[in-house]
Amino acid sequence: MMRIREADEADLAAVLALLRQDAIREVDEPVEITDGQRAALREIVAGPHQQVLVGEIDGVIVATCQVAWLRRLIYDGSLICNVESVRVSADARGRGLGAELMEYVCAEARRRRCARVELTTNRRRDRARQFYERLGFVPSHVGMKLYLKESA
Repeated sequence: MMRIREADEADLAAVLALLRQDAIREVDEPVEITDGQRAALREIVAGPHQQVLVGEIDGVIVATCQVAWLRRLIYDGSLICNVESVRVSADARGRGLGAELMEYVCAEARRRRCARVELTTNRRRDRARQFYERLGFVPSHVGMKLYLKESA
């Protein structure tokens, strides 16, 4: 079974390595860890409204995701759980770890009394879309993005 916990600064390299395994690149990401990435993780960890989660087996990080807890005026002011950057290590896929990570997030969303859990997936990632649909997610909206700079 995978141990799921909040990431800390010592996990940054492993988290970024998982994110780099994704074949679809929307922006060029730096190869080395940057001061901006370190600062971003420190800010996320310090605040109450975001988390970077990691899943580890025998001390090795094999999964990650980023979660934001967003207060909305709709749903009578309820929280919304937004999930991004869900990744499972290429050599650990097919073992149910992605489902385990998402079940953990959904259980926390229920505990926090969120009105919904939402995420987006790139339309070119058919297997990811099918994975989320198996977990009960429905493609209810059309996601749109406006990139404000060419490189992150």
